[in-house]
Order: sequence, then structure tokens, then C-alpha cells
Amino acid sequence: MRWLAAGFVVTGLVFGAGAALAQTSWEMPTEYPETAIPGEGVASFAGLVNERAGGRLTIKPSFDAKRGIKSAQMIAAVQKGEVAAGDAFAGALGAVDPLFGLSSLPFLATSIADARRLTDLARPAYAKKLAGFGQKILYTTPWPASGIWSKAPLDSAAALTGLSIRTYDATSTAVMNAAGAKAANLSFADAMPKVKDGSVVAVLSSGDGGAGRNLWDFLPNFTEVNYAMPISLATVNLAAYEALPADLRQIVDAAAKETEARQWTAIRTRLDENYARMRANKVAIRAEVPPDVAQALAKAGRGAVEDWRHRAGPDGAALLDQYEKK
Repeated sequence: MRWLAAGFVVTGLVFGAGAALAQTSWEMPTEYPETAIPGEGVASFAGLVNERAGGRLTIKPSFDAKRGIKSAQMIAAVQKGEVAAGDAFAGALGAVDPLFGLSSLPFLATSIADARRLTDLARPAYAKKLAGFGQKILYTTPWPASGIWSKAPLDSAAALTGLSIRTYDATSTAVMNAAGAKAANLSFADAMPKVKDGSVVAVLSSGDGGAGRNLWDFLPNFTEVNYAMPISLATVNLAAYEALPADLRQIVDAAAKETEARQWTAIRTRLDENYARMRANKVAIRAEVPPDVAQALAKAGRGAVEDWRHRAGPDGAALLDQYEKK
């Protein structure tokens, strides 16, 4: 019964040349919309596998948390076989293990080159951690740098005081609270009703996630604080993967490799595309961050990085030290 627990379904049998050919279906959800860069990654990966597997393996993507699984719950869902694969924001996975919060540490990796180097450096550690949860990495997706969407312009550090802001992991929540805001760690699915009813008046996010969710309808200001350039992780249940015939595993591996290359290429032009769409929807983009805002966030960020170093233990601290050697 291993195949049932592994999170994939045999949907039928086709007989040919005297042998049985299993038809396998994998669900692969993400909490983000199909238009956000992680959503594009899931759609791209599924499309490649479905095209090449000849119907023997079908990836069924879903978006906007329609499967009811948010990023922080994805590792458990894949491990238990509720779904065979999934895409999750790595910062939210910090609730599972602090190591996964590395890419979303404040002001650590804020360029594509730095985000790529940090991801490559940490990948073996991510893989080891995920193996302990019965899964393997398919591919990584970089996010454009996080900024602050807000109802009112963020024109001074005083505007941070008491600001009801959605954050995306424990570290960003601590940073914003230390800077004087009133932060709440919320998935996008949970945040949007609060944005709509006005109980949340600011959101820490890239222009990408925000563009996909039409934040501009409620929060018409975006301050380019370059908080972090985090990643998402796409993983697969290891037993489901290993149950595939060798040729299908090769198809999955090749599709994952191509999807990762696509994601890291797409990020190069993504910021300009997002900003063009945001401006078309009357978003005021502030590239010049007020000095006192930058100072308040930087001060709060330093404390959060040191706190993460302690929580992540010797292995996490060693990764951070290696990265910071440049």
C-alpha cells in the first residue's frame, strides 16, 4: 500500500505488449495565483511533464490555495500524501524549521546574483532537511524584492508606528514590530479579506505577488524598501517519485531543471513588468526610501538576523557566515 501513502493515484490501466502500464496523477498546489511567478513555475512544470509523459504521469496544478493548503502547511501535506507535490514560500516554512527562513532574512540578499548565490549555497542543507520529511526538491523560484504596499504613503518613520501590516514569516513579523508597526504573519489567502475590510492597511510583499492579487485596489502606494529577495520551494513526495519507472523519473527531473532555469531567467525582467502593470493601475511607486524609514528597518533587521542565527543552530550559522564572506 506504499503507493497510496505516497500521494499519487493510479487512475487506470492500459495493457500493451503484454505489460500493464499504470497511469499516475499528482496534485500540485500553491497558495499563489497563476499569474505570480511561483504560479507560473507550477504551470510550467506541469505542462512540461504532461506533454512528455504520454499520459502515464499527469500533474494537476491548482492555485490561490484552492486545495486549502497554504505554504506553512505544504511540507506536512506532501509528507502525509495529501498531495504528491507542492510549491511553498520558503519563509513560511520557517515555522517548520528555521533554516527555511534563510532566504527571507532582511537586507541579506537583495539582488538576483546574491539570491542565486545564497540559494545555491543553502540547497544541500534544504535537501537534507526535506529528506527528513520524506520529500525532495524539484526546483526553486526567486521572488522579486519585497517592498511595502500601503494605504497611505510611507513618508517617514513615524508612519511605521502602529501600522497594521501583513508580514509573511516570523522574522519579518519581528522586524516590523521592532520598527514600531503592528504586524501579523498571514498567508496571502488569509490577508486579503483583512485588506479588503481595512483591518490591515499595509502588506509586505513583492510587486509580483501584489500584482497577482490586485492589491492596488486597496493599497495604492508601494515603497521599494528591498527588504529581501526570498524564494519558494517546489517539492515532491519521495516515495511517489521513487515509485515511478526510471524513464518517468528522468522526465520529472528534466522538467524540474528546465522550470528552475525558466524561473531564474524570468526574474530578470519581472520587476519592470510588475512596475509597468502597477503604474497602469495608478500605484504610486516610491523608489527613494525616506532615510529615517530605511534606518528604522535596518536597525530592526540586524536584531532579527542575529536571532535567526541562534535559532537555526550551528549549521544555519555556518551557512550565514559562509554567505557573508562574499
